[in-house]
Amino acid sequence: MKMKVMKVMKVWELLLILSCVSADIIHDNLSIAGCSESDGEFMVALDGEELYYADFTNKRAVYPQPDFIDPIRYQEGAFQFSQTNLENCKQNLKVALQAHKDIPLKFDPPSSTIIYPKDKVEFGVQNTLICHVTGFFPAPVEVSWTKNGQKVTEGTSINVPYINTDGSFRQTSRLDFIPQQGDIYICGVTHPALTEPLTRMWDVEVQQPGVGPAVFCGLGLTVGLLGVAAGTFFLIKGNECS
Repeated sequence: MKMKVMKVMKVWELLLILSCVSADIIHDNLSIAGCSESDGEFMVALDGEELYYADFTNKRAVYPQPDFIDPIRYQEGAFQFSQTNLENCKQNLKVALQAHKDIPLKFDPPSSTIIYPKDKVEFGVQNTLICHVTGFFPAPVEVSWTKNGQKVTEGTSINVPYINTDGSFRQTSRLDFIPQQGDIYICGVTHPALTEPLTRMWDVEVQQPGVGPAVFCGLGLTVGLLGVAAGTFFLIKGNECS
């Protein structure tokens, strides 16, 4: 099944060609080819997992899945194919903009933004904060990070926009960090449909390993020993009085 989706925007002019298999088949294959006047996207996914995308900024093919799962690799020339597709998309976009120049603009702000750590949080151990944004149109969003009010750029990354079943997009940004008690991290999201950045906050609250049980047991032991000592004292006093 093939369908063409086209939206025209003032700044984010975008032409998308979306192809996927029927929903009643065991696996879902998705490919997205899109472009604006200054940028573009080419991505292939299987069952909701990105297999390949073209990095047009650094002019290279990217396979985001780790090597240990034996991921799919396309033959040489995959990026060149994506580049040709981008050039064709931009030519088609020019024609589409002329034909649909009076179409009303449509912007949808993100419907949901959440921030959470990838793994269990431990002091001094590198972890990853994830900021997941979904429900917006057009793509992409811009995501920024701050730590204790200071902007952070090192250790940050963001994936290419991924289309939802309703035609909106979702995107995920990541920040590598080492947790320290009291640190506050903020994920800021900007989009043409937002009048001001959308922010989500996450603060580091980690209990030292074993501190809770150790303190509890220590207090219990102390109270128990005091009780024994008091009992012994009153027993001796009772014997003296008799």
